[in-house]
Amino acid sequence: MMTDRIRTLLAEMNTLEEEMATALREQQSKMFFQIDGKRVEFERTLREEHRKLKSSLLQWLVAYRPQNLLTGPIIYGMAIPLLLVDLCISFYQACCFPIYGIVKVRRANYIIFDRQNLDYLNIIEKFHCTYCAYGTGLIAYCTEIISRTEQYFCPIKHARKMLGNHRRYAGFLEFGDALDYEKRLEEYRIALGKPN
Repeated sequence: MMTDRIRTLLAEMNTLEEEMATALREQQSKMFFQIDGKRVEFERTLREEHRKLKSSLLQWLVAYRPQNLLTGPIIYGMAIPLLLVDLCISFYQACCFPIYGIVKVRRANYIIFDRQNLDYLNIIEKFHCTYCAYGTGLIAYCTEIISRTEQYFCPIKHARKMLGNHRRYAGFLEFGDALDYEKRLEEYRIALGKPN
């Protein structure tokens, strides 16, 4: 059973997350850029400074670490499994979440491509950034889909400490807390049908 202390701590964590989001937005405005829809716009003078900092492709190739070039095929070979995971998890969500009554995860909230707006990056660096944004965003997207699935089927904490818990985990039932399990499981399921 979740104690009042844990509820209080979770509320404090949510408040701190909101404060952090506000502080990050304020910092962004101090960095001389604004977000207009999906487009990031820098001040003209800063954009010019960024362009001066960009290395040419030849400079980049000469200065680049050889081990990074050698492992490039391995890194980019992972695009195939990533695309397959993306296809499968999106298919699963599209088919099953409506049946379970779970609100779907918006892919665009997790997979964000905006680093191509940085004029200090050359075309290869922008490609790297796009690939990394896709990979890390995809993992976060998958984590949210799977965490909602876990909340639907088994919202119970593990007996042992687990590293890298998803954001829903803290609110799960304690391991071994069987009191009114079925009733509370239904409450968790109903909560998944409400928009976040």
